[in-house]
Amino acid sequence: MSIELDHTIVPSHDKLASAKQLADLLSVPWAPPALGPFAPVFVNEGLTLDFIQTDEDFPVYHFCFRVNQQQFDEILGRIRAADIPYRSSVRGPMDMQINTDYGGNMIYWNEPEGHQWEMLTVSYARQSA
Repeated sequence: MSIELDHTIVPSHDKLASAKQLADLLSVPWAPPALGPFAPVFVNEGLTLDFIQTDEDFPVYHFCFRVNQQQFDEILGRIRAADIPYRSSVRGPMDMQINTDYGGNMIYWNEPEGHQWEMLTVSYARQSA
């Protein structure tokens, strides 16, 4: 069996709003917590992001989603419709541009809690040999 990431916990000051926004943008299901402390976002069949409520300070987390071109276009459309600023570089200004440096499309945006989301169509971390 290969090792796969099953879930990770995402700290939040408003777990319901954060989980709902990400699920809406990615067009994936999420669930308000019925039992337990988490508001889960079901990214795919093998990965869940569990948003947890906290009053404590927390670091900004970075998550990157690799998608196909059609998904990229659809998600970017939802980001634009929600008037969420985005950028073409990890630390650059909100230039509302798409990065094409690696042979695909890539953008970054921050959610209200500060966490940084990245979406790309070609992985620069796993370039073909």
